[in-house]
Amino acid sequence: MTKRFDGQLALVTGASRGIGAATAKALAAEGAHVILTARTAGALEQVEEAIHAAGGTATIAPLDLIETDSIARLASAVAERWGTLDILVLNAATLGSLSAVQAIDPKEFAKVMTLNVSAQQALIAAFDSALRKSARARVVGITSKVGRQPRAFWGAYGASKAAFGTLVQAYGEEVEGISNIRVALLDPGATRTAMRERAYPGEDPASVKPPEVVADKIVELVANDFPSGHVERVD
Repeated sequence: MTKRFDGQLALVTGASRGIGAATAKALAAEGAHVILTARTAGALEQVEEAIHAAGGTATIAPLDLIETDSIARLASAVAERWGTLDILVLNAATLGSLSAVQAIDPKEFAKVMTLNVSAQQALIAAFDSALRKSARARVVGITSKVGRQPRAFWGAYGASKAAFGTLVQAYGEEVEGISNIRVALLDPGATRTAMRERAYPGEDPASVKPPEVVADKIVELVANDFPSGHVERVD
């Protein structure tokens, strides 16, 4: 039985848990070979094992995205082994502390912006060549409502997601007419993740949707055509 992503290569960042792990499993279930990236090798191995147990294939690539040299090394390894990248899911991000703008810690703010913005630009730059070689490349960036609608005490994270969204959509416009790359932003909405638990410690996890719902939406989005700049929210 033919699967939707047979013969395609996907890379998912932040794939050790939550939305990233669920997305990696869902893409693998549809035939993609998935490269799993995150900082924690042990957690990545668990996701890889689950993919293999379900009949899929995956490769783990533990790395810290803040170390941009590691991104370049990964891109070189992917180019050497596979040549082409068909699906890139930019999921990795950090929340930082929720605080008033005047109370934001400068060092923590720099870390949030480095991972949520600078590392994302480095990923796009490093994998642009491999994406251009694909007959149908799709890039999906995981965003947040607070990047479009400012919310008190979410200034640091919201600012990073606003910058991330602008960066990703600008890339989409740049490549739409000269390549087969299409770029979309997906806002997962309230989802049962470790980041959500940190932001809303008193919330009943069972009251929000599991990450598998978001993963299924990403699969549907990637499988279908959309214009670059597409933005969608999963309610």
